[in-house]
Parts: sequence; C-alpha cells; structure tokens
Amino acid sequence: MLPADLITALRTRRLLAIVRGSDPRMALSTVITLVEEGIDVVEVSLTCADALGVLARARRHLGPDTVLGAGTVVTPRQAHLAAEAGAAFVVTPGVTDAVAEARDLGLPVLAGAVTPTEVASAVDEGATAVKLFPASLGGVPHLRALRDPFPEVSFVPVGGVDARTARDYLAAGATAVGVGGPLVGDAASGGSPAGLGRRIAEFRAVAQEVAS
Repeated sequence: MLPADLITALRTRRLLAIVRGSDPRMALSTVITLVEEGIDVVEVSLTCADALGVLARARRHLGPDTVLGAGTVVTPRQAHLAAEAGAAFVVTPGVTDAVAEARDLGLPVLAGAVTPTEVASAVDEGATAVKLFPASLGGVPHLRALRDPFPEVSFVPVGGVDARTARDYLAAGATAVGVGGPLVGDAASGGSPAGLGRRIAEFRAVAQEVAS
C-alpha cells in the first residue's frame, strides 16, 4: 500500500478500528466482522494474543486489498515481522526506530506523537500520518492547537475516543479517529458479537454524519 492510499482510506472511512484481545480466534473473528460490516481500516495491535498469527490469517481470509495493519509496533524487528505477516501499514505509539524501518520497508506509518516536537520528529522520520496519542491528554483543543502550525499533517487521534468525542475530533479536522475499546469492547476476548454489531453501527453513523 502506498502512503497516499492509506491517507485516502482514512479520509474516506474516517475510522481506524484497533483490535486487542486475549483470544486469537475471537480476535480474528472480530477483524473479519469489522471489515465485512464496513469498518475496513483495521489495526491488529501486537499486544493482542498471537497478534502476528491473527494478522496473517486475517490477510489470507480478507485478501490483499484490505487495509489491514499492525499496531503497537515499537522495534525495527517488529516492523519486519508485521510486514511478513501481511501488514499494509504500521502504527507506533511514539517516534521509535520502527518508524524509519517501516518506511524503508515501504510501509506507510502512523507515528505516535503528542507534542509539537514529536509531531515534527514524526514528519522528519517519514511518517505518513501522526497518531495523536494519547488524544485524551489534551482533547479536541489540543488537536486544534497542533493543526495551526502543522496544517499539512494528517492527524488521527487515538486513546479515549468514544462515539461522542469521535464526532468532535472529526469535526475539528482530524483525518480519522482510531478507536479500540469503545468500538471493539471485549469481542476479541470472547465477548458478545451482538454488542460488537451495535457499536459498529454507532460508529459508522458518526462517520457518515461528519462526512455528510
């Protein structure tokens, strides 16, 4: 996936689903459900049980065109392993050595940053977009403040984003929002599929409302 393709997907879908869980089988099922129900930009966090296996099996099931990536990528080795498992992009919690490594592998990177200095470093390292993390630290006002000196940067707030704040971040100019627990809940650890379905519908409605 080219960096421009990832940005286009984020701008169009407005949602990045983040899957973490203790049950690899249910994590895989959650990824597939998200994609089939229309939230088709998905990050499998490396903190997920058997994350690389989940990622590889999801890639085989969903095909090469699904916007499927690896999250919580911290080291260059993890970036390599994510690429081998079929990740089309990687997400880091900060500006680590994994950013340059993923870039050199040809993978788009959402690099974690929260301060202006970190945002500038992420851009210098070749990040495709900036994962504003943890977004809850400064909220929507912090996003607005960062967009003033960095108008060309694509920001994706992550951390503490629920349906209400997702709407606020998107209205304030976020390219997309990354959502874990408030969307996925405990589905990736064996929780209710019906609950996941309700949350998917709620977040899709928010994205469509902001896009309209």
